[in-house]
Amino acid sequence: MAEPVILREVGLRDGLQMVKTIVSTQDKLDFARTAAAAGLPEIEATSFVPPHIIPQFADAAEVAAGLLKPMGTTISALVVNLKGAARAFDAGLRKVNYVVSASEAHSLANARRSTDAALAEFRLIVADRKARGLDGQVVLGCGIATAFGCTLQGEVSEQRVIEIAESLARDGADEIMAADTVGYGSPRQVRRMFDGLAAALGTLPLAAHFHDTRGLGLANVTAALDAGVRRFDASLGGLGGCPFAPGATGNINTEDTAFMLEALGFDTGVDITALIALRGRVEGWLPGERFSGGISRAGLPKTFRRAMDQAA
Repeated sequence: MAEPVILREVGLRDGLQMVKTIVSTQDKLDFARTAAAAGLPEIEATSFVPPHIIPQFADAAEVAAGLLKPMGTTISALVVNLKGAARAFDAGLRKVNYVVSASEAHSLANARRSTDAALAEFRLIVADRKARGLDGQVVLGCGIATAFGCTLQGEVSEQRVIEIAESLARDGADEIMAADTVGYGSPRQVRRMFDGLAAALGTLPLAAHFHDTRGLGLANVTAALDAGVRRFDASLGGLGGCPFAPGATGNINTEDTAFMLEALGFDTGVDITALIALRGRVEGWLPGERFSGGISRAGLPKTFRRAMDQAA
């Protein structure tokens, strides 16, 4: 059997947070259901943030409610504070992703608080989960933003990233993700970082979030694979970026990432042809937005076979 790799589709959250067009709730639900049918095991469908900050997510509760019916796919949402987490818990989601920035400058710009204050806020979220009787029912994932560098601050200490991860793990995180928010990471740095995180965190699941800002996105995926990472974020068509981090363009492309992983012999469970068709519809919703990807341009090779088929 081919070894599985989990791809989390973040196009509905990271991908939409900077686009000019407000996508309708129905189209968001259509996106999520089609992506789930294409085999994506997790979809970060929205973000519980104040609508006046990111109007795109004013319908977060409606999107979550529309995706509560089991689809064989984990539906998650991003939160940045206790209030957002409470809304996500109220919505009935079974996975909530919190984010803390390793860069003090980015933390102040993105969440208007220090990194230490963000860590303290996470403890409040864990306490709220417990008070609601949701321990063991709701998974708390934690992303460490700007883990590989920051356009506002510059260098970010790898030791600081590991210390943050250790703090989150001690306080109750079920998964730790290191995020290259602005595309500063290099393969050697990625391998070193995830080796350090694995040594510090033991068996706690690790995940990676890469941007292809400088063309190293997929190279960084292979470096993380070499370090044992088997969970990755990706965005349909390479949409995405952080509104509080100048130059943070372009997540790694879901179609290209799935193709590369399958070509390497990993089983993503993803129907890439179905994703390409979905991408075409999403492009129609978002005129003027930048999309990326080689597979959508050139198509799948005639010789392509999914890893699960090769193993059969």
